[in-house]
Amino acid sequence: MNTLVAELTVNGAPVKAIAEPRTQLCEILRETLNLTGTHVGCEQGVCGACTVLVDGKPQRSCVSYAGDCSGSSVITIEGFDEDPLMAELRDAFSRHHALQCGYCTPGMLVTARDIVLRLGEVAPGTIREELSGNLCRCTGYVGLVEAIEEVSKGRKPQQAALIPAVKVAAAVQTASPVPSSARPVRSVPQGNVTQSDLRKGWSRIEQHLEIAVPPDQVWQKLKDIRDVSKCLPGAEITEADGSALSGRMNVALGPMKVAFSGDGTVVFDEAARSGRMTGRGRDTGSGSSAEGKVEWRVEPAEKNADAASRILVVLSWRLSGRLAQFNRGGLVQDVIQRLASIFAANLEASIKGTPAPAGEIKSLGVLDLLWGVLVSRWRRWRGK
Repeated sequence: MNTLVAELTVNGAPVKAIAEPRTQLCEILRETLNLTGTHVGCEQGVCGACTVLVDGKPQRSCVSYAGDCSGSSVITIEGFDEDPLMAELRDAFSRHHALQCGYCTPGMLVTARDIVLRLGEVAPGTIREELSGNLCRCTGYVGLVEAIEEVSKGRKPQQAALIPAVKVAAAVQTASPVPSSARPVRSVPQGNVTQSDLRKGWSRIEQHLEIAVPPDQVWQKLKDIRDVSKCLPGAEITEADGSALSGRMNVALGPMKVAFSGDGTVVFDEAARSGRMTGRGRDTGSGSSAEGKVEWRVEPAEKNADAASRILVVLSWRLSGRLAQFNRGGLVQDVIQRLASIFAANLEASIKGTPAPAGEIKSLGVLDLLWGVLVSRWRRWRGK
């Protein structure tokens, strides 16, 4: 398979993207760099949802080849966080109800910014003409036109200024369409659990789990990685040979079921009662890939230290492909926390030899977890 290297500057950061000649710019942005604010609608350059700035000008990323953009500066909606004009437009969009479902909004905002910069104060009729390449099925365009007209008042036409570089790592990132656990990750020691200097597109969460079991028993249990995997809904270790592992993770997203199969490694530090497991996998049905790392350390609990333990866990992960859309959002952290509490309860039950509260669950039901999170939030809001 022929591949090429597209050297881009994305939101101020240099990126080397390895891609096929047919790879679209939006694929690199969304699936490799996890910049999912660039929405893909028609994939024919008609709807405008995927609009980004390429060398300061609006461009459809769904009909732009990544290779053709090599050497260019690309600004996505995520790159406008520190742009004053975009801040004004966002506020005006909110005041004038210029968005409903929000799918067209990133492309609308990028186009609106170009209109104001290029034309200055502009009449409603001209705004409608300029927006004709961006489709919205919700608003009827009235709020959109009013918001742009308000922001444009009193402005003079000017050349579109490049966005100040966003706060990103200065090192060059190398993006590949297939995740590779062989890429180096710099780590900074934090006790016996390392905190990774994460690359773009990775998410990270820390958890402290309390287990009503002495630390030595918890540590011995965690070293049996095949057995302990049964405590996590949907997880299964199929092979374990020394530090090398093979396994799968079954996930249910409503009617859609995916199964990530892959390989990984696990290492233990007996003296520190800590461990680290890394892995990567792919679901052949959806074409999505996942890679991740989990690091843990077992300590005596602050209270009742002889009979209870605290497990410090650092989890980092990255999704690419169709399922990358589930990698973001405020509910992700709550879902991970809820999943961690299920794991802790099952681990405690397994050590004590009692039935697991969750029972044997062959797939991870993400929608069930989301529902549980929403109910929990509602109860907290109600003061229960």
